[in-house]
Amino acid sequence: MNITGHTVEKLEDPFGLLVGDRYEFFLDIEVDEEDELYSENGVGLKLIYTVNENTDKISQYHFFERGTGKFFDFSLEEEEEEIVIQYCRFHKDEE
Repeated sequence: MNITGHTVEKLEDPFGLLVGDRYEFFLDIEVDEEDELYSENGVGLKLIYTVNENTDKISQYHFFERGTGKFFDFSLEEEEEEIVIQYCRFHKDEE
């Protein structure tokens, strides 16, 4: 899995109920043709990235097929999750 691009938006909490900041990311993912996640239309990863005082994490995520928006029922492997967190940490302020 290789992240080739993204869009990011900081989510507003108008009532101040949530602790920390939340960002919605749409990641463009390059997947090897032999991977079961592969799609000819391309694959994306939609996620909510949460930043609190001393921690950051992925709160939720879904793989989806580009063009159709169809969700895939796959999970990130531990190594992939760390790559995504590092990517989000670096790019969260680029809205």
